[in-house]
Amino acid sequence: MPNRPYNIALNGYGRIGRCVLRALHERGAQAGLEIVALNDLADQASIEYLTRFDSTHGRFPGEVRVAAEGLHLNGRCVKVLREATPEAIDWAALGVDLVLECSGVYHTRREAERFLAAGAPRVLFSQPMASERDVDATIVYGINQQRLTGAERLVSNASCTTNCSVPLLSVLDAAIGLDYVTITTIHSAMNDQPVIDAYHHEDLRRTRSAFQSVIPVSTGLARGIERLLPELAGRVQAKAIRVPTVNVSCLDITLQTRRDTTATEINRVLREATEAGPLKGLVAYTELPHASCDFNHDPHSAIVDGSQTLVSGPRLVTLLAWFDNEWGFANRMLDVASHWLDAAALNR
Repeated sequence: MPNRPYNIALNGYGRIGRCVLRALHERGAQAGLEIVALNDLADQASIEYLTRFDSTHGRFPGEVRVAAEGLHLNGRCVKVLREATPEAIDWAALGVDLVLECSGVYHTRREAERFLAAGAPRVLFSQPMASERDVDATIVYGINQQRLTGAERLVSNASCTTNCSVPLLSVLDAAIGLDYVTITTIHSAMNDQPVIDAYHHEDLRRTRSAFQSVIPVSTGLARGIERLLPELAGRVQAKAIRVPTVNVSCLDITLQTRRDTTATEINRVLREATEAGPLKGLVAYTELPHASCDFNHDPHSAIVDGSQTLVSGPRLVTLLAWFDNEWGFANRMLDVASHWLDAAALNR
């Protein structure tokens, strides 16, 4: 392993990019990562302001100021770039080990390889890519990060909903067996929705005010699950609904199991996996009477609400899992980044 922190850069400094920076700050030096540059089209005054103050996650816990050379955070300087394309940046000259692509606008290998052509050694994407062939791996931390050898150049961190669902489905399929899965994502509003009705999206539902309606939207969650759990291919369906909240979402998961089960067994399997099993530290379990705001700034990929587990007949199961769709996902990006860079250093 290197005797210095790994240098990373952020491309895109929106909700996920800013959460990644804050999450890394909260982890401190033990994270072994340091952000040395960020690229966003926003002006530096806006970047400073939105770093310092966040309506969802509060004030930045430390010094924030801008100067000609960049954004200063507790005495460390992050170089700020304002380039519209990856080719406009000499990533190699920045000395970065990894670029975290957080703009969400690149979805194919041809688009992704533009970063490599401009000198980025490897890129971690904050969104699922168009197909499995468009990246070298799609990773859900806690499930398949072991496959990273360091030889990969392009990796996807999947989606927040995939990171929430796949660990739960993997554990339950191994313990009880799953025949069919249907998931409804109940998701907070996002910045692809207008505050008031506006002409801006080919999906006409997304032209409607985010804070006046519950709005069905399309989702690629089923496809994302099948990429990570191919044994469930053809047996997963998903839909999504946006609701008028600013953060924290949940999955309403319906399962048809291969054998008879009970709510007690389902909860026991999930609780044991989170307390002492493979999901410890990544997924939490609760039976307290929570509301969604209780999980704001929660770093887990999922929090199973055991009080909502139901079994209808012997094999039809419904579960509820909460997740902070910003903070949990940002923390998983850091986990994947660290694991990937450690693997690269080990196998160099």
